[in-house]
Amino acid sequence: MKTIPTLFLLFILFSSVIKAKTLDFKTHTNVLNNANTLLLSIVLKEDIKDIKLSLDSLHLNFFKNPFKNNSYYSLLPLSYYSKFKKHTIILSYLDKKKRIFTSKRILIKEGLYKQEVIKVSKTKVSLNKTASKRAKKEYKEAYKIYKTNTKELLWQKDFILPLQSKITSSFGTKRVYNNKLKSYHSGVDFKAKENTPIRASNSGKVVISQNRFYAGNSIVIDHGHGIYTGYYHLNTLNKKTGDSIKRGEILGLSGSTGRVTGPHLHFSAKVQGLTVDPLQLIQVLNLLNK
Repeated sequence: MKTIPTLFLLFILFSSVIKAKTLDFKTHTNVLNNANTLLLSIVLKEDIKDIKLSLDSLHLNFFKNPFKNNSYYSLLPLSYYSKFKKHTIILSYLDKKKRIFTSKRILIKEGLYKQEVIKVSKTKVSLNKTASKRAKKEYKEAYKIYKTNTKELLWQKDFILPLQSKITSSFGTKRVYNNKLKSYHSGVDFKAKENTPIRASNSGKVVISQNRFYAGNSIVIDHGHGIYTGYYHLNTLNKKTGDSIKRGEILGLSGSTGRVTGPHLHFSAKVQGLTVDPLQLIQVLNLLNK
């Protein structure tokens, strides 16, 4: 009596695996660091619908890849605070009204991020009520923007660096302000003298153009599909919120506004609201048309 149900379950599992293989579900790698971004791609059949991707509590959709026929992609951003172990990515979809599940395993390793000690004014570390209120307000405003997922893809060419210069502080570096661990470096710092032109990494729409407590004069670009890049500590802002931007267009001039010790460009990126390594993200995004 136990044999029949067991065989039936094995048949269902085997059938699901066969159907899943027809989807041609691929990842660009199976080993990543925390705060990296994983590219997943599929070749879609006409009878497959409602594709969903899940990792722990993160649930994502797939977008059409404009560079390849019948190809769809999804970007899976990994948190800086991810657990360093093997994780299971679950993909599900409807095939002839039946929900099919398949999965892939990835290994998340700890990035070899450095530690940096920074001396700044006490007013920039222990905030007074006015500064604290301002910083919290700006964070909430930005968070709401980063969780917005523009359905249209706003770029058609490879991403570029906003500045060709030496990197003075890498992504992920633990930031120790006045001997107190406060955060990790959420972007990449490029060496830049005062008033160096800063260019857009790719086309999109300006969603933030304002002076902010921590980041100083800031511009954030929405590239569509939940992808954002940020350009901070600028002296001047050449673009305003709502402006359409082309790749390589000058956004403003570098400076030392906000919480900094000197002039430079802080370049950052977010995917689906999560902060990720912007340089690794650019490499992954540029795989879409390869």
